[in-house]
Amino acid sequence: MTVTLHFHGAAGTVTGSCYRVVHPKGQFLVDCGLFQGNKSVRDLNLKPTPFDPKAIDFMLLTHAHIDHAGLLPKLYAEGWRGPMWMTEPTAGLLEYLLPDSAGIQESEAERETKKRGRRGDEPAKPLYTTENAAEALKYRRTCRYGEWLEPGPGVRARYWNAGHIIGSASIEVEVANSNGKPVRLMFSGDIGPDEKVFYAQPEGPAGFDYILCESTYGGRERQDYTLPQRRQALKAEIDLALQRGGNLVIPAFAVERSQELLHDIGLLIKEGEIDPRLVILDSPLASKVTGVYRKYASLFEDTELSADELFNDPRFRIIEAVEDSKAINSIKGGAIIMSASGMADAGRIKHHLRNNLIRANATVLFVGYQAPGTLGQIILSGAKEVRIHGTLVPVRASIRSMGNYSAHADHSELMDWIKARLPVHGAIFLTHGEDEERAALRQALIATGLGGDQVVLPQLDDYFELTPAGIAAAGTPERRRIDPMQLPSDWHNAFSDFTIRLSQRLYELPDSEKLALMTQLQRQLSALGAPPSPHGLQTPVTPVEPQGFDE
Repeated sequence: MTVTLHFHGAAGTVTGSCYRVVHPKGQFLVDCGLFQGNKSVRDLNLKPTPFDPKAIDFMLLTHAHIDHAGLLPKLYAEGWRGPMWMTEPTAGLLEYLLPDSAGIQESEAERETKKRGRRGDEPAKPLYTTENAAEALKYRRTCRYGEWLEPGPGVRARYWNAGHIIGSASIEVEVANSNGKPVRLMFSGDIGPDEKVFYAQPEGPAGFDYILCESTYGGRERQDYTLPQRRQALKAEIDLALQRGGNLVIPAFAVERSQELLHDIGLLIKEGEIDPRLVILDSPLASKVTGVYRKYASLFEDTELSADELFNDPRFRIIEAVEDSKAINSIKGGAIIMSASGMADAGRIKHHLRNNLIRANATVLFVGYQAPGTLGQIILSGAKEVRIHGTLVPVRASIRSMGNYSAHADHSELMDWIKARLPVHGAIFLTHGEDEERAALRQALIATGLGGDQVVLPQLDDYFELTPAGIAAAGTPERRRIDPMQLPSDWHNAFSDFTIRLSQRLYELPDSEKLALMTQLQRQLSALGAPPSPHGLQTPVTPVEPQGFDE
């Protein structure tokens, strides 16, 4: 029996990391993350798990981000009771991240149930519950960087610092095949950039049969910077925002991004470089996570604030209570407001965007990657109106971005990490990236002399039979869980964009032409077999050529 590698997530998309390794003595998972992004991608979370959870012996977890760990409670809800191996800081973060994710699932199910109730439909069930999350937390097992562990028969693993978030790891794995000879794999996890405020650069050994490497920033370079240069860039954005007179709103992930921003803002205040009225972190989860960072402050390498000073400036307000969060709405200017999520697709940040996007003197600053289909990506792309909580919100605020707070390595840094792991005897699998980014990284690797068949771009649920010498066979599922074309942008986003633009166009037209445009569209629908309009739009009217739909 060979070793078989299955790609159940992060294949053709950035989220949902999940790899299953089947070998002669059992099977195990590396990560089991939540799918995030457009609605078609999110719906993958609701589909049946593509393997039997009870057959899994154990899991190796690279880090605590929800797109790598967010489906763990679902596995336990389905009856799995295996151990999960991770670093100690990752275990500390999961203490808060899994219950928080479960609370979001329950809240979303409650809102959906109310909608269904008005239609007389059955109530919605959450993807998983807080009880499932609590059960999952019982099975955490911790390990140290650089030390071998044997999580199951025929398997050895070693964790290496990935420099991404606190506790993040790349995982070296040796799996015995039917001849007892090990197949050596390296799972990159998410790789951090060279310049990070808290950690040393990513590390790990060289020489593998197979490497699985993330490709979030494949083909994309950020401007080279030092940590002092990054703080000066942040200072410039803060100064510009405060000079405009409004608030500065920063969507920021609860883990890592919020803590790095608090560190740099605190240092700028300490050195007299900025003078905001308040610095608000409005996120119950980020508040708890910040406590984990304080606990493990001894692991940090580059911070210029002491453990006592870290996150403790007197102007900082770390908000948890709902009423305190609502009170922020009364602040019209001079405040820096950070809140989750970083892509603005969930959480309290949507309330702050709704209240500040309409203000011409406000500023919204994006400090990291915005996945296709998220509210953050739509705002950053230049939308004049966005839909938040079912309401159209005009975008009048200044929209800014800076990439120097990304927790991901850029193209050159990914290339450097891969080169440091070579030689590779079998293949390099590029994962955790959109197809365009994966293709760019693949071309760059081939340009270094690697063969085209050595750099593989797996699709969701593809599988590969591995030997130490190379891929013995490859396979695809009989039916994919999603059309790959729906991964980057699905019809839900296109429909929302179309209806907004159609509404805008109708209001712009003279009254005499509004009915003509609607009649023309109705005729096109009728040609596709749609039922006739109940509003009398079939009356012959001279059609007007619609304008602006191809912009």
